[in-house]
Amino acid sequence: MYGLNEERTRYLDAPGVKPPFSIRWRFKGGHLLEYSPILVSNQLFGINNNGLAFGIKTRTGKARWKRQVAHLNASAPTFSDGILYISNLEPGQVIALAAYDGHTYWEHPLPGRSESSPLVVGNKVIVGCECNTVFAFNKKTGKTIWERHVNGAVKAAPAYSGGIVYVGDYSGEMTAIHVNDGSIKWQTGSQGTSFGRTGQFYATAAIAFGRVYAGNTDGRMYSFDQQTGRLAWSHSTSNYVYAGAVAARTADTPPTVYFGSYDGNFYALDARTGEERWSQHNLGSISGAASLIGDTVYVADLQHTSTYGFDAANGHKVFEYSDGAYNPVISDGKEIFLTGYKTVYALTPGQGPAVNGIIQAPKKAKQLAKRKSGKKQG
Repeated sequence: MYGLNEERTRYLDAPGVKPPFSIRWRFKGGHLLEYSPILVSNQLFGINNNGLAFGIKTRTGKARWKRQVAHLNASAPTFSDGILYISNLEPGQVIALAAYDGHTYWEHPLPGRSESSPLVVGNKVIVGCECNTVFAFNKKTGKTIWERHVNGAVKAAPAYSGGIVYVGDYSGEMTAIHVNDGSIKWQTGSQGTSFGRTGQFYATAAIAFGRVYAGNTDGRMYSFDQQTGRLAWSHSTSNYVYAGAVAARTADTPPTVYFGSYDGNFYALDARTGEERWSQHNLGSISGAASLIGDTVYVADLQHTSTYGFDAANGHKVFEYSDGAYNPVISDGKEIFLTGYKTVYALTPGQGPAVNGIIQAPKKAKQLAKRKSGKKQG
């Protein structure tokens, strides 16, 4: 699912997957790919902004099937028991497709648009809607199990841990909802007493280390106590934080939250205190979520439409590729799949002459060697 797991932590412990990479194949998505595809065994499933859903063979990069299911989409599919669940903006709906060929099992119209990547817990498909509501549908039939009204439009993907669904909304509140019946455990935000602000939660929350981490359009990353909703800390940037956060501890790093801001900076904060561990600057506006694969954290920016990889321990740049915009990288633990503006790439770790973490073809490598030799002679 989007963010890898129910907690949406966006971290895969795969230390062998690191630059440099060679490009194994390219898949043309036709239109903007705002969200990465999801990985299921040896297949990728995705959907572009024009509502074209597709299944790709990871071995070849060839499409198994393509299906037009909507006019406008800004979310990622979720897979469970052979079925893909997708929420759409236009028409506002949740649709269930067969993963093997894309045919429709069921579709449920919504009273508003949705860009909330679905969450599957047990027999429930849980999505948010711009109609100020979180829904739980039966994953086999699409019938409504419960619905929970909140105080603002829900654009984020719900996250889940320990029987509780966590989701922010456009009133600026974060809500913890019991998955069984949709009742509220706690709510906190601009109407609460923990802190005062007027921002909106667009970003999907990440649940880790007993906390709920979520960015806000007021330019802050927030850390809430998972059990009570009490504010643990907030960290200010100078522009919107739309991006979902990575929340992870690696062998070489303490518990850390990684995220980008529209201020053009990428941050690594101590997950316990909110203190800055390191940051990278002047990248261009960052709207999409990062991913941590092994020891490298990947992020893309809108200004340069490029993807970057930074060493999680110290922030040193180890990778750069001239395509990317939103949610750039997922992995199967053997290679990475990079989502560019309209193209998905399979990148395999390897050895050889490389530029910005991309292994050069033999012809390009020779040309590069000649240029270097010429500079030395000069």
